[in-house]
Amino acid sequence: MRTIAFGAALGGALALTALSVPAAQADTVVGDTNVSNIVVNGGKDVVIGTTNKVTFKVTFTASDPSGIEDGESYLYKGTWSDSIAFWSDDRDEDTTCATGAKVTCTTTYTIIPEYDMYGDVSAGAWRAGAFAKATDGNSARKTNLGGFSLKRYAKLTVNASPEPVTKGKAITVTGKLTRASWNDHAYHGYAGQSVKLQFRKAGSSTYSTVKTISTNSTGNLKTTVTASTDGYWRYYFPGSGTTASAAATGDFVDVK
Repeated sequence: MRTIAFGAALGGALALTALSVPAAQADTVVGDTNVSNIVVNGGKDVVIGTTNKVTFKVTFTASDPSGIEDGESYLYKGTWSDSIAFWSDDRDEDTTCATGAKVTCTTTYTIIPEYDMYGDVSAGAWRAGAFAKATDGNSARKTNLGGFSLKRYAKLTVNASPEPVTKGKAITVTGKLTRASWNDHAYHGYAGQSVKLQFRKAGSSTYSTVKTISTNSTGNLKTTVTASTDGYWRYYFPGSGTTASAAATGDFVDVK
């Protein structure tokens, strides 16, 4: 499966191929062909970091009494005629459709951040559309069948000290929240974000939120709590409209 190029009617995309989505390709239905029920990445967010290749599937339903010959899908942010977008074409290696009058078509997208991401502006709410061609020559193109979120990968660290600590004494918990940038393909502190400090008692499998604090201007976190029992401390970020959730690996503190 080849990598789908990232296109931008906005111009200047860092991409293998820069393409636009012409307004002339707006919704059209010829005959009794139909496309519907589009699902991106199994209904989950698409989360992309700075270097790791990300592969996900898009499925949609295509129907026509004569049978479906081929199809394609479109993923875009912005308006249909002025957008940044990923899309497949009607080549078999890009979108495959089952045989029959009502079938499922599947596109596999492979995104390489260094080559395919337009920049941080790409994060947020996206729309999805599809096209299908029937064996009798009829076709349907619908550009707004559903939506999904494309998000920047986030990382969280934590350090609880001192270790061990006397019961009733203060524990200082520090950490940092960073997220991927598609502008320079590095991780940077995420400022002004609400992050939950959570605790899991030794022998338990469940974390409970103790308090919520905010990251500073460089994404750093720092707070104090009172030591009461052995267990694990971590920070948890629930995510935002542009950035995925993240949880630090729990740091064990032995309370004497």
